Amino acid sequence: MASLDYTRSWEGQALKTFSFTPVLIPVYGGLNDDFGETGHLNAAAKFYFLLYDTDVDFIILTGGSKTTRYGADFSRNITTSFEIHGELAFITDYKKKFIDSDGNNFEKEYDAKSYLIGIRYLTEKDTTYIVEYYRNGTGFTSGEMRSYFSFIDKAYNSYISSGSDALLKKASTITAGNYGMPNPTTDYLYLRASQKEPFDILYFTPSATWIFNINDKSFSLSPELVYTGITNVELRLRGTVLSGERLSEYGEKQNDYRIELRVRYYF
Repeated sequence: MASLDYTRSWEGQALKTFSFTPVLIPVYGGLNDDFGETGHLNAAAKFYFLLYDTDVDFIILTGGSKTTRYGADFSRNITTSFEIHGELAFITDYKKKFIDSDGNNFEKEYDAKSYLIGIRYLTEKDTTYIVEYYRNGTGFTSGEMRSYFSFIDKAYNSYISSGSDALLKKASTITAGNYGMPNPTTDYLYLRASQKEPFDILYFTPSATWIFNINDKSFSLSPELVYTGITNVELRLRGTVLSGERLSEYGEKQNDYRIELRVRYYF
């Protein structure tokens, strides 16, 4: 991969900063062969503008290994404590592969449009609230997800009754390539609240994150405690509770709750 960066700034003008980053991505044989279809030299570019105190990015990728795709995002501070941001992605000729409850494969080709819109608000007491809506144009409908989960159940029952893992292998293959991606359905609501150093406890930040699947009404809730008062060390304790009906995204997870303790050392 090869890339360059060009940046220029101006004083006293609406456009304060411009940056251009072109990238070449060769995909040949064993070189970047996990990127997409081999035998292509792909080109990408990112354009950055600081325009009227608004950060704006435009991105493009083309070349054959993947279908041509475009992206854009922006961020602007309306006040010192209130910010709005958004993202947009457009993928041409996207091929969505999905499965029905009997294991039959289907493919649908279309131009996929995804976007995110959100706000961030900081209170006088250093509490930060983030609210975002995410529309995933490459995601599966709630009906497609139910069919997938039904096939998983059928594959497992077949294995229990006959000992054959053929359907389980098929389920594993399609999970890795499609249904196993993060946020696999189409509509999500994201809420996060964090408090900096409550009760004057230095280097301590508690937070909670709620991700709600609008399509099937399932959700995850993750409270978290972070402490960075030890030099070069970060301590992070996080719990996650998953809730949802049968055949829903979070209702079909392998666990109902999870607790993690992470210690990160910087050197």
